[in-house]
Formats: sequence, structure tokens, C-alpha cells
Amino acid sequence: MNPYRKFVDSFAGLYLSGKSLPLGGLPPLPKTELSTDAPVVLVFSPHPDDECIIGGLPLRWSREADMRIVNVAVTLGSSKNRQQPRLQELKNACEWIGFELQQTAVNGLENVSPQARNTDPPSWLKKVKIIGDILSRYLPRAIFFPHESDWNTTHIGTHFLVMDALRAMPASFRCLAIETEFWGMMQSPNLMVESKPDDVADLLAALSFHVGEVQRNPYHLRLPAWLQDNVRRGAELVGGQGGAAPDFAFATLYRLHQWKNGGIEYFHPRGKLVNAAENPGRLWDLIS
Repeated sequence: MNPYRKFVDSFAGLYLSGKSLPLGGLPPLPKTELSTDAPVVLVFSPHPDDECIIGGLPLRWSREADMRIVNVAVTLGSSKNRQQPRLQELKNACEWIGFELQQTAVNGLENVSPQARNTDPPSWLKKVKIIGDILSRYLPRAIFFPHESDWNTTHIGTHFLVMDALRAMPASFRCLAIETEFWGMMQSPNLMVESKPDDVADLLAALSFHVGEVQRNPYHLRLPAWLQDNVRRGAELVGGQGGAAPDFAFATLYRLHQWKNGGIEYFHPRGKLVNAAENPGRLWDLIS
């Protein structure tokens, strides 16, 4: 008898049992009390649900470091008849997990893609101004946005949209600029952040509020496996090739930079691992 068969069967069984779990409609979580002057972190989400998928560090900052997390709904998807239902699902998810929500337009922005950036500059500049106005309004201490090779055209478009808006900000504007991944893996992440099981469970539960999407494709049930695989990748991509893997169960990978003097400053090339016991607020110590 292969001793790993039971181990593998347990993974398959967990996925199947997860299909019977409720989608949204969960009792509210206790609210995290933030100080009145809590610094703002903006999460630029290409689609509703990205705020949960990449939300490991934002959630820890909210719960452990007194950070106010505002999810910016860059688009509401390309399906016209799903945009308003997706907005309501997004409101429910953000309310449950404790993130604020900032819309970009009634139905979100349209045609956020590299192609639109190249072929329709006037419309693109209008979208850049919308993102720039949000940056100017909140003056965030940190922002999250997809990296430039995140495969999905809207994810890549969101990367360039945020970068163009940053370039239009005053030279005095500074923040942490944190790139994320989902569809396409980053070749050079430099930050791996562990998540506790309680946080992972809460991110999954929030993701389940995106009912229409997870009914079509129950990707929320695969998120824990993805977070585990991030530990495998991050052990060497972030920790160093050939190094010993940290004893993390779940983690999210990011590329951490600083926006300073009108450009990206690659100030932490060696890689940083943040375990579940470490105060994630210490990342601010990296700012120069």
C-alpha cells in the first residue's frame, strides 16, 4: 500500500467537502478597531475577488498594524449584465472582511488593457486621471497592484494604469509600491508573508461572497493549495536558491518597492520573509 495514497485522498476529499460549504451570508466578523488617523493602504483590484486572493498582507496590516485598507474596484468585469451583481457581491465581501470600498465608476472602468493604452490614448488618460484622483484623495502609505506580466489583460492593464497615475503624481509623493500575482507568476518576488489559518479561513469566507463567480468556478476552494505552493516557490525565489524552506503552512508572494522621487526604487533586492509571529508593521522600517 502506497503510504501517500491516504495523504492524497485527504486533499481530494477536502475539496469535495468544501463544495457543501455556504457561499456568503455568513454572520459578521468582529470589527477591527482602527485609530482615527490610521494610515491608508490602497488595493487596486483588476476584478472583484482580487482583494481576497492577494489579501494576505493587507489583512494582516489591518489586524496587526492599525492600517486602513481601501479596496479600489478598478473594473467590475467585462460582462455587462454581471457588473452590478458583482458590485453587490464585492460590497458584501469587503464589508465582511473589514476592507473599505472605493469605486472608480458606476460600472467600473472599461477596456483596461495594454491594447487600449496603445490605441486610445485620450480614453486611457481619462482613466489615469480617475486613478490619480484616488491617489491624491487618500495619499496612501502603500498600494497593491498587479505586476506587469500577470497574464490576464485586465491585470496587466491595471499595472500600467496605476504606474501611469503614479508618474502623474507630484514628485513629493512617496509610498510603498507592492506588486501582486495571480494569473502569471512573478519571476522576482522579494517578499513572502505567512498567513495564519484563521486569516486564510477568513479570506476564503470573504471570497465566497463572490457567489456568481465561485459558482461558475469554485476557485475559492483551491486557494489554500495555492497559498501552500507559494511557500514552495518563495522558499527559493525570496529566501534564496538552495536555502532551507521556512516552516510556513500558507503564504503570499509580493514584489516590494518604494515609489519615490517620481519613480520606482528597488530598495530591497535580497528578499524578506515575514512569519506569522512577526509584526508586519516592521516592513515600514524598510522605507528610506
